[in-house]
Amino acid sequence: MSVDRILESKLGPGSLRKLLALNNTPLNEIIADAIIKFQPDSVFVSTGSPEDLDRVREQAIKRGEEKRLVLPGHTIHYDGYEDQGRDPVNTKFLASGGTSLGPALNSVDRQEGLDEIDRIMNGIMRGKEMIVSFYSLGPLGTEFAIPCLQITDSYYVAHSEDILYRSGYGLFKNQRGKEEFFAFLHSAGATENGVSRDIDLRRMFIDLENNVVYSVNTQYAGNTVAAKKLAHRLAIRKAAEEDWLSEHFFVSAVPSYEGGKITYIAGAFPSWCGKTSTSMLFNIVGDDLAHVRKKDGKVYAANVEKGIFGVIKDVNPEDDPYCHELLVRPGEVIFSNVLEADGRPYWQGMGKVDIPSEGYNHSGLWSQGKKDDNGKSIPVSHDNARFCVALEGVENYDSTQVVELEGIVYGGRSSKRPVPVSQSYGWVHGVFYGASIESEPTAATVGGSSAKVIINPMANTEFVSIPIGKYLEKHVQFATELKEPPRIFYVNYFLRDEAGEFLNTKMDKKVWIRWIERRINGEVGAYATPTGFIPGYEDLAELFKRELGASYSQDQYELQFVMRVPELLEKLEIVEKFYQEETSVIPKEIFEMINAQRGLLLKAQKTYGNNHISPFKFENYGVPESLTQPF
Repeated sequence: MSVDRILESKLGPGSLRKLLALNNTPLNEIIADAIIKFQPDSVFVSTGSPEDLDRVREQAIKRGEEKRLVLPGHTIHYDGYEDQGRDPVNTKFLASGGTSLGPALNSVDRQEGLDEIDRIMNGIMRGKEMIVSFYSLGPLGTEFAIPCLQITDSYYVAHSEDILYRSGYGLFKNQRGKEEFFAFLHSAGATENGVSRDIDLRRMFIDLENNVVYSVNTQYAGNTVAAKKLAHRLAIRKAAEEDWLSEHFFVSAVPSYEGGKITYIAGAFPSWCGKTSTSMLFNIVGDDLAHVRKKDGKVYAANVEKGIFGVIKDVNPEDDPYCHELLVRPGEVIFSNVLEADGRPYWQGMGKVDIPSEGYNHSGLWSQGKKDDNGKSIPVSHDNARFCVALEGVENYDSTQVVELEGIVYGGRSSKRPVPVSQSYGWVHGVFYGASIESEPTAATVGGSSAKVIINPMANTEFVSIPIGKYLEKHVQFATELKEPPRIFYVNYFLRDEAGEFLNTKMDKKVWIRWIERRINGEVGAYATPTGFIPGYEDLAELFKRELGASYSQDQYELQFVMRVPELLEKLEIVEKFYQEETSVIPKEIFEMINAQRGLLLKAQKTYGNNHISPFKFENYGVPESLTQPF
């Protein structure tokens, strides 16, 4: 049967007209092939028009994937109890025979993977409607825009993507959409009580050869909203081939005290390390993913998305006022896996609110004290419960589509190292900052043994679709043609004292980011140390007063910025071992930085005769040449 006949057999006149208007043969072939394999009863094509968006919302309610809440525009969705997060074990790259993606990348032989996904997805949409949608990764009308095709049988997934991504229907009308696009094929599979039943057959397979992603037997957005992390994996490979970067970056706009100047910074932090809250401190451009390109000797970044799929735990008026305001007023919001009682959502850490003693949540009917099969108490909402909302509703949203990037911030979670904020001595030293991000995996292991520390290069390890050595080499070389690369910084919000108490408050991060902005613009000085520039006490004392209305003592400064030499040497050993065990070729610059850093720390330890060296000792410390590079 021809492609045209296949399309005519399942698409109504309206949907067929919308698809054929694109005059895109490769697109039609993918959709026709999906119809043959998945065997849907019907196909609906959404162009992103107001009428189509309304239909998607209504069908999500009608088919029971979402439920309306009391506030207009608010809906709630539930995933299966065992389907509450990304599944790295069953997320695999399809590698052609003999192709090595490196041991860090979970892969399967391409043909073997295609055969498995064909078996699982054969006829999987019988009795369902297939939804065909079009999106753009990045701002329309710019070189950042990448056309994306989404095929799914979940109106919840389509609704989520309508909120999170720009409509890409127009991209497929021009030549660009005919040349190359990303395609995502998803099915929730058989459902039971409204959630995916066959979790043992949950698969997310990424075909890098054809830029196609398959996702099946799952509803959780991180596995199914394909234009997010699944597309990120495709984009990382595309970026490596085209000399740009696809990063796990927030992008934030920091206005100067003097007025008129906006400094744009990007940042990559692993999960639970303060990324979203940092993006919201001043004005937010994006909270999760960014593409970074070079032009005329400068660096530019664009938010891949136009919405937030954020963790809702601890969103409250004190800690996250901008997000909280969005969630308690009318407007389009999808809550997932939180408690619903009397048509209202409740979640962990939502502030001074009386939580109902019973209701319905991710575990089904719930009441205070309910336990799971292992005897563990089930909280009011899942730890990974989420909200999905458009950025345009955020009070501090900066809608600039493409921004000049002047700073990059890497951050991790460590109870004993490094200092709260430091600046690298140059681009390559900054790449080392990113390559050595460490994160203690959970609150339960904070302060635990070094064996539990996770090294997460650029907070991107889970998504890197090329060998990690090649990925780092692309970062090292990215700045070779730049007149003035973005300055690179490292932050750590999680230092603790000997009693296990945090040395910083949650809002101290506003001071560290403000210092970064002032440093980029030459408004503050800094001390050189063996690991990078650090703030001077007087500058921080002034910033604490201006930003937080708080006093900041020399004792606090000394406790937070003391150089913990043994602990830093221990980290270098962990980083060195991590890269020595990597089979791909790691850039020599990474090992040069490790060796130089180790030598400087040992020399400082000998010079000052102390394992923990006061920051005041470095007032006259010179910039170490071994950590500087010509670019």
